[in-house]
Amino acid sequence: MRGGERSAPPPAASPSGPARASRNMAAAAGGRPGSPLWATAVVAFALASSGAVFVEDLDESFKENRKDDIWLVDFYAPWCGHCKKLEPVWNEVGIEMKNMGSPVKVGKMDATSFSSIASEFGVRGYPTIKLLKGDLAYNYRGPRTKDDIIEFANRVAGPLIRPLPSQHMFEHVQKRHRVLFVYVGGESPLKEKYIEVASELIVYTYFFSASEDVLPEYVTLPELPAVVVFKDGTYFVYDEYEDGDLSSWINRERFQGYLNVDGFTLYELGDTGKLVAIAVIDDKNSSLEHTRLKSIIQEVARDYRDHFHRDFQFGHMDGNDYINSLLMDDLTIPTIVVLNTSNQQYFLPDRYIENTEDMVQFINSILDGTAEAQGGDGVLQRIKRIIYDAKSTVVSVFKSSPLLGCFLFGLPLGVISIMCYGICTADTDGGVDEHEAAKKENSDRELTDEGSEEEQEEEKNENYTELSDGDLKQKDLLEKKKD
Repeated sequence: MRGGERSAPPPAASPSGPARASRNMAAAAGGRPGSPLWATAVVAFALASSGAVFVEDLDESFKENRKDDIWLVDFYAPWCGHCKKLEPVWNEVGIEMKNMGSPVKVGKMDATSFSSIASEFGVRGYPTIKLLKGDLAYNYRGPRTKDDIIEFANRVAGPLIRPLPSQHMFEHVQKRHRVLFVYVGGESPLKEKYIEVASELIVYTYFFSASEDVLPEYVTLPELPAVVVFKDGTYFVYDEYEDGDLSSWINRERFQGYLNVDGFTLYELGDTGKLVAIAVIDDKNSSLEHTRLKSIIQEVARDYRDHFHRDFQFGHMDGNDYINSLLMDDLTIPTIVVLNTSNQQYFLPDRYIENTEDMVQFINSILDGTAEAQGGDGVLQRIKRIIYDAKSTVVSVFKSSPLLGCFLFGLPLGVISIMCYGICTADTDGGVDEHEAAKKENSDRELTDEGSEEEQEEEKNENYTELSDGDLKQKDLLEKKKD
């Protein structure tokens, strides 16, 4: 061997069978040996090779066999576009739950083939995701992503109230969750109410319990027992006299003070009964006006929380497409809008919002009723909504596929036009026929009343004969008188 030269390594044996397939799978996904993605692909393929079932197809026997296990089920329809879009995500959920050793079984059921079972579980739309735990069925209403669905399944499948035995555990949980509800104290009616609310709202958030010495030193509780929410870098204690029903309070406080609002979040905020103050901006636009309005909303949410948190939720929305469809108006961004999701009203500032004080004044004008409300759910607004939705549907169809739009809307219009033409033509012909029939009937009546020409001639002769006989008789009488 010459100096500086290296001998070529012996050729490695080419992988075969599952090893080659798993490597190809990882390469297709953009991974390489040693990477987490590659390891995940290997595990997934190994499970598939061993005949493991990630998502079970359920039938009528599921109703009797489900009670011994916890099930996460997708009720779908074969023709549903949203169901087809969810299918690859659902397969990923099945693989992930299997890999992590979760006790939750993942399945799917064709709700059109097993409609009676789907109806018993309250399935009214497709796809519907439910976690079935004993006799309880929990609906999933979150985003249809793998991580969100798995988070929901792990939260609902676990204990209803999770104990926090140490400060270390409390700190660990607080880092993982942006909003944290904790019951502090022993047995009490408040704890019973807390458990009852948790059984209802576990689909949205976690519920914990702890002793007072587990809480951070900066937490001061006026009395025990107590329910505390930790969020936005601070904490708030439930007060029955000021906050009302515990369930309503938890439902309002389960959101952070400031949110990145999208259509789904806005729908969820409708359950809180709060007005939603939104800065409608373009996240990709870094100009001063966009960042300024966002900062104003953030400052009001942080500095005026004690004044407005019972009535207002704050956030920003990226882009104006959704808000335009909601308000049936074209809002120029950046702008600020306040939505009342309970009655579909909205408020727009009547003057330029220059700073935090202007925003606070605008909010106070809404609270005292001096701000002008637009929109609503009246009859005129509903008619406007129908027209707007129909127009939007037609425009979107023609934009996406002009030929399909011509077929969908041109064909029915053509059929309707032909039907109208046929009806009008049938009425005209019928009128002519009726007129001719009436004319013929009148002429027949005239012939019937006057008789035929021969009958009229005979009648005339008879009259003439009668007159002639009468004249002769009169003449004979005159002659006799003369004699």
